[in-house]
Amino acid sequence: MLLRKLGIATAAAALVVAADANAQTWPEKPIKFVVAAPAGSSLDVLARTIGDKLKDRVGQPVVVDDRPAAGGTIATDLVAKSPPDGYTMVISFNGPLAFGPHVYSKLPYDPQKDLAAVIITSSQPSVLAVNAALPIHSVKELVEYAKAHPGKLNYASVGNGSSSHLTMELLKSTAGIDIVHVPFNGSPPAVTATIQGETQLMFAVMQPLQAQIQAGKLRAIAVTTAKRFPLLPDLPTIAEAGYPGFEALAWNGILVAAGTPRPIVARLNAEINAILKDPAVKGALNAQGFELVGGAPEDFSRLISSESAKWAPVIVKTGAKID
Repeated sequence: MLLRKLGIATAAAALVVAADANAQTWPEKPIKFVVAAPAGSSLDVLARTIGDKLKDRVGQPVVVDDRPAAGGTIATDLVAKSPPDGYTMVISFNGPLAFGPHVYSKLPYDPQKDLAAVIITSSQPSVLAVNAALPIHSVKELVEYAKAHPGKLNYASVGNGSSSHLTMELLKSTAGIDIVHVPFNGSPPAVTATIQGETQLMFAVMQPLQAQIQAGKLRAIAVTTAKRFPLLPDLPTIAEAGYPGFEALAWNGILVAAGTPRPIVARLNAEINAILKDPAVKGALNAQGFELVGGAPEDFSRLISSESAKWAPVIVKTGAKID
């Protein structure tokens, strides 16, 4: 028995030594960067910007792989089940990470056990935008219109279980209005449906909405921060419109498989923090409505945990469940 225990301990020690050796030489091959959203989405823009800078910093190609299906849960699950060696990472968001355990009856991964947080990339409000043909210029007018036409308005979301979906469900529940949900795989098709009138309104981060708002095809009427958002100071908050305490942020970040050696997580964290602080990167992404965050891996872990706890009762209240 003693020899068996010694053998197990020796094998475990050998694995630790091998992991440390791999961490010291990482990266020795290309890194796959999985995106839990489609090409052209805000997550895709972030991933390509970060990936382009990261390849120069670590000396290996960073291959972006968009996997938008099932509200980002397929991409997130793919990385949760990948080898824990730092060569596969995902940029995911609050839908698959904080909301997923509460809206899906069966989630194939545990966000807090099967993934290792690397860094928060950005956190910003959702913008409430309506088709410009609608006679709606404020949250008050939206609520009045929806109450006068119950079930006649359709809203687009960037996917089931996303912040785009649950923020509207929270507004519906808070304001007592009936609007029909039409989910899409990511922001590009959701925005297209809204400017074409298939759907009439949506919540999304500013980046995919900006060009259509500037072109006069969509009208931004509110943001979801508790106080006015510094990057969009002219837009009122939903809280200002008579719903005090209403706040919903859309955040995202980078993760790897649980068990990835700590030195690799730390290296990725340091490199991406430096990228997010680069004045050129910061300026370009701020101009598109991104508020970059950064920080330690532990900051991201705490965010996932706290947001999961915060939204669990909201999801129960709204009845937003996905089989």
